[in-house]
Amino acid sequence: MAQALNWQKSTFSGGAEGNACVEIADLRARVAVRDSKQPARGTLSFPPRAFTAFVETLKADTAHTAV
Repeated sequence: MAQALNWQKSTFSGGAEGNACVEIADLRARVAVRDSKQPARGTLSFPPRAFTAFVETLKADTAHTAV
């Protein structure tokens, strides 16, 4: 039987309507990512270290572009 995933919505939802959001689920050996508006369309999964590096890069880029 497939295990139900515990999806968590991003803390930054992209505007007042929250329409630019992703959800993540911890799979222990992978991190799954999906579009919160269309969750049935599929997921991507990444090794935890790669996902962490990706998020840290986004945070750093956002810090540089903030005014």
